[in-house]
Amino acid sequence: MNGYELLTVRQMGAADKSAIKGGTPGLSLMERAGRAVAERAARLAGRRQIVVLCGPGNNGGDGYVAARYLKNRGYRVRIACLGDPEKLTGDALTNYKRWNGVVEPLAPMVLEENCILVDALFGAGLVRDIEGVCSHVINAAAALELPTIAVDLPSGINGDTGEVMGCAIPAVETVTFFRKKPGHLLYPGRGYCGDVAVFDIGIPSRTLDEIRPETFENTPALWQAKVLGARQPTDHKYNRGHAIIAGSTMMAGAARLAARGARRAGAGLVTLSVPKEAVPTYLAGDPGNIVEARADFAETLRDPRRNAVLIGPGAGVGDETRKMALTALGAGEKSVVLDADALTSFADDPKTLFNAIKGPCVLTPHEGEFQRLFGNKGDKLARARAAAEKSHAVIVLKGADTVIASPDGRAAINASAPPWLGTAGAGDVLAGILTGFMAQGAPMFEAACAAVWSHGMAAGIKGPGLIAEDIAEYFPDVLKQLG
Repeated sequence: MNGYELLTVRQMGAADKSAIKGGTPGLSLMERAGRAVAERAARLAGRRQIVVLCGPGNNGGDGYVAARYLKNRGYRVRIACLGDPEKLTGDALTNYKRWNGVVEPLAPMVLEENCILVDALFGAGLVRDIEGVCSHVINAAAALELPTIAVDLPSGINGDTGEVMGCAIPAVETVTFFRKKPGHLLYPGRGYCGDVAVFDIGIPSRTLDEIRPETFENTPALWQAKVLGARQPTDHKYNRGHAIIAGSTMMAGAARLAARGARRAGAGLVTLSVPKEAVPTYLAGDPGNIVEARADFAETLRDPRRNAVLIGPGAGVGDETRKMALTALGAGEKSVVLDADALTSFADDPKTLFNAIKGPCVLTPHEGEFQRLFGNKGDKLARARAAAEKSHAVIVLKGADTVIASPDGRAAINASAPPWLGTAGAGDVLAGILTGFMAQGAPMFEAACAAVWSHGMAAGIKGPGLIAEDIAEYFPDVLKQLG
């Protein structure tokens, strides 16, 4: 099922209620959900017994439906329930009563070494840490490494934050409904979900107009039209933007990597503004880069055609980098990207940085840089959103689950990054790609989302053995895929 919107647990509940209010019985929604779970479990089971763990709510109701379908198809099915199933309510109670078989109390001994597990204990609705018999069962299932199908979310994973609530059951596949939740994409939850399959159970798409979600999975559908508009035969380098990248003497490689990223992303011209003594070093690099000796950075930015500025990669932490960042932020309607050393240069006085941001600006911190500027209170999605509001900039909080957050409340979670992106210089290339998109006039939130997604995809095409220099070389392949 397509759809890049992500729904919080509360929003998913609102979607269910809206569908029921609109004429779709809740029992029908549960029936379709349970049938979808049964289909996925049947594909995995072969001749093995299937153990279904049912919780005390609607997630457990989905489990009873799945068990019924599986039994009717000839599979050996065993159900264990948390609590007294007679105390279930609503549609879950109805489906428990439709189950024609034994329901055992939840306990570790229901697990068998060679069984398939259907985890319908809690799903996304968990609000406190798992303890007691549930924790014993979950830990036993994890220790046995049972192939598990999770219903909605692996039990123990917070649907809004991806946090582990005490303990959790790792799944090989998670079956969810209508739309994913943030917890499917945010670590550590993402590491427990396995493959995530989204099924249509009859909730109309129009319910999204009522809910108005502001969190998204970072996919091209979110930004492609605004970032990669149709090229015209009459396009030329001067109408595709001119990016300025500040380089230093000691870490010349970082700025050069960023410049290559900006050019591959489509910037018409890229100028490296560097100390006079470093000019020969930069001239020895890519011949398509313009290299300019830096005397007065304000003068470097005076030309209005120089419309995007990147400061940070290899710039060094200190007053000079700090002054260049403030100069760029005060240089009119230029798009500014601040990365790495440009962020750390304000660690002792972040307020000065935030007060200087008046126009389009993107900050691209990793966790350490983020904490130096904003602290570490809250989950990743909430922290990125709060930072965007506080700084008036788009925040790219980097990591395996990079979060892109806008001051207007929108946020996207990225899932395209392969593990081999953990290599020196990869962040410099990302900052350059982002600057290249912004030089061409892309809005800052969409440009940031596009840069993060395509950066990960290029690394994925290259595969293991990736070094930072490879990323820009595979960027054209990503653009070709996008059309």
